[in-house]
Formats: sequence, C-alpha cells, structure tokens
Amino acid sequence: MSEKILVVEDEVKIARFIELELKYEGYEVIIAHDGRSGLEKANSEDISLIILDLMLPLMSGIEVCRRIRQAGSTIPIIMLTAKDDVSDKVMGLDMGADDYMTKPFAIEELLARIRVALKRNEADVKVEGLILTYQDLKLDDLKRRVTYKEDIIQLTKKEYELLKYLLENVNIALNRERILEKVWGYDYYGDTNVIDVYVRYLRSKIDQKYDMDMIKTVRGVGYIISNE
Repeated sequence: MSEKILVVEDEVKIARFIELELKYEGYEVIIAHDGRSGLEKANSEDISLIILDLMLPLMSGIEVCRRIRQAGSTIPIIMLTAKDDVSDKVMGLDMGADDYMTKPFAIEELLARIRVALKRNEADVKVEGLILTYQDLKLDDLKRRVTYKEDIIQLTKKEYELLKYLLENVNIALNRERILEKVWGYDYYGDTNVIDVYVRYLRSKIDQKYDMDMIKTVRGVGYIISNE
C-alpha cells in the first residue's frame, strides 16, 4: 500500500496514536501540528488523503481546507473536531471536506472512512481520465507527458503545472493572482512577473516551435487559452 496520509493535529498524543495505527495498516504518514505547516505539507507532498483537525494553532482547519480547495485540489479530506456541533460539521463540509468525525472516535471507524474516501477518489480519477488537449497538443497527466503530434515536449515542473492549469480552464481568462496561487502556492512571496516569464518559456517551446497561437494575453488581466 503506497498511499501517503497527512495528519494535521495539534494534540501530540492523538497525532501519534493515529500515526501508529495508520502505519500498522501500511500507510505512509506525515504529521503536522499546526494549520500553516499542514497546508505547506499538503501543497508540497504527494498526499493521498488528509486527516484535518478543526481547531488548530496558526491557521484553523476550516481555513486550511478552504485554501486547499481554492487551489483546485480534490484530495480527500476527513475533518476531526472535539465539538459535536451541527454548525461546525456544516461549515467543514461547505469548505470542501469529504467526511467528518467527532472526537473521541473509534480508530476502526476512522480506518473504514479512510478506505472509502481513497476508493472513491481513485474511481473519480479513473473517470476523469486526466488527458487535456488543444488542437494537436496533448497533456497526459497520468504519464506527466506533453506531446505535439508525435513530438514529446520537455517541460520543467512549473512549466508543466502552468500549462495544465491553463488547459484545465480553456476559454476562461485567468488573472495573474489566481495563476500564482494555483501554480506557485498561497505562500509564494515573489512578484507576479514570474508568470510572464514562464508564459514566455511555454510560448518558445510550443507556440513558436509549432507555429501556434495558443496562449493569449488578456490585457490588464492575465492569460487565456481559447478555442473559440
């Protein structure tokens, strides 16, 4: 079993208990004890599922969940809380959590919910296919490969992620702030000019090489891939 689970829990004993049980079941486990470091790990690690406490220092579980979903991630999130309050449950689900458990909980039930969430997420990925196309350009996310007809286009990680995000939003004008948050992450403190630089890289590797006009500039906004 290769699934990696992120546990964001400020109570050290509870986090350790969950970690030991998950490792016994064969999962790889990453621990964070506050919301900010939890969000950083969610953005930087290849995570299969997140167990997220509602009440956390530095950043609440609700805010962590909101930012993860705002960035476009569909990773399964199971929220934990000591509060048995309907409004907390509704708020967590509204922010994009997949499931909700109230402390204290039986570890067997948590493990069962993890299995269900992972299986459901795997089925969703298979249905979506993860292949994006534009004319003769194809991005195969399962293989992490971009091709133009028979040519394989070599892209860096950030070039690939930027192209993927643009292709996922064909005919939508994306402003620089939105692109920056999605591709570089909420905690990136650099200038939005970095987007212009990477768009130039993509244009040199794709548009100019294959005589395409794929990535268009939207004056005063940002960029768009349009098939209209």
